[in-house]
Amino acid sequence: MYAGPPRRVAIIGGSRIPFARSHTAYAKLGNRKLLTATFKGLVEKYGLRGQILGDVAAGAVIKHSSDFNLARESVLGSGLAPETPAFDLQRACGTALEAAIIIGLKIASGQIDSGIAGGTDTISDVPIVYPRSYRQILMASNRGRSAMERIKPLLGIRPKHFKPSLPGVEEPRTGLSMGESCEIMARQWNISRQDQDQLAMESHLKMAAAYEEGFYDDLVIEFAGLTRDNNMRADTSMEKLAKLKPAFDRKSGQGTLTAGNSTPLTDGASAVLLASEEWAREHDLPVQAYLSFGKVAAVDFVHDEGLLMAPAYAVPGMLDDAGLTLQDFDFYEIHEAFAAQVLCTLKAWESDTWCRERLGRKQALGSIDRSKLNVKGSSLAAGHPFAATGTRVLATTAKLLAEKGSGRALISICTAGGMGVTAIVEAA
Repeated sequence: MYAGPPRRVAIIGGSRIPFARSHTAYAKLGNRKLLTATFKGLVEKYGLRGQILGDVAAGAVIKHSSDFNLARESVLGSGLAPETPAFDLQRACGTALEAAIIIGLKIASGQIDSGIAGGTDTISDVPIVYPRSYRQILMASNRGRSAMERIKPLLGIRPKHFKPSLPGVEEPRTGLSMGESCEIMARQWNISRQDQDQLAMESHLKMAAAYEEGFYDDLVIEFAGLTRDNNMRADTSMEKLAKLKPAFDRKSGQGTLTAGNSTPLTDGASAVLLASEEWAREHDLPVQAYLSFGKVAAVDFVHDEGLLMAPAYAVPGMLDDAGLTLQDFDFYEIHEAFAAQVLCTLKAWESDTWCRERLGRKQALGSIDRSKLNVKGSSLAAGHPFAATGTRVLATTAKLLAEKGSGRALISICTAGGMGVTAIVEAA
């Protein structure tokens, strides 16, 4: 499709609305409003009103059937020229980062010069459906050509048909929620409750400090009365976290995952503007960083590996692509779906046995400098609107590198379905 040399993918910057615990500030809002507000913020931030971009990619993990064209509808309300195309995609919690990688590949290949990647999710406005048997009755009635043919199926309606079915968070193949699956991982890797609480506390305190120092001032726009993520707890402590009861294993007495060291159900949206260097120069927009590598992986979580361990496989492959080691980074942005997931991943990379048996390597990837991990806080503090996390992390990472003026960062995101999406970002 393209025979020329690949172009560098410039990250101009990102914008997002504050993330909110579900059923709080955005309780009466849907995905389209959340994503449209975020796109509007990006348009205003970079003076894009009325402009045509090459493409826009975004998605939501949980959305109504009426939102089949969610990205395009959000673009039409954003202030961008209506000639800007857009498409939906979904890779669970890695959706927005996957969107950025796809837009980046289009830019690198010369197919487009500019684009937006993003994501949104709300648990406050989930689609509520009725039993399949009820839907079949309604469809049979709809197919009727005469009044009798339309009425006859309706005579089979019973009270049981009115029991709603809410979207589940369990993996269809195991019947386990992500938290229950992560409890198993925590036991397999011997991850302590104290270590999980420590990481959670650090996430909240680092994010609170970042807000106070103004780091998020140009990344987070006011929306629906919020100016900050309302899950963040600046006053959290190990003592407070220690008082919380296990959230996913309440019976064995060995549960270590709590509401404090796990991300809450969250509503929100985020987006990032990507472009070629030429487009950035033409529009007088400084480049914050470059998206240079991306990698996905999947594991057999039903029979073999922990549900959230796929990034532990994706990262080594990406390091090989880039000719780098795990220690060659100035920042590590590892999505905190659960504190235990982060700690399991780090422990896997430190294990000679695991790296030899699972990755076919002679030795472990090694340890990272923990002072470089999620330095401005991450999902445990901000919350985790599934499809929105990727570009929240990418925007934070690009700004970190722009402020430092040099270096590179590693991004790692675990997802439902036993997958992982990872990326490498380099300073401009």
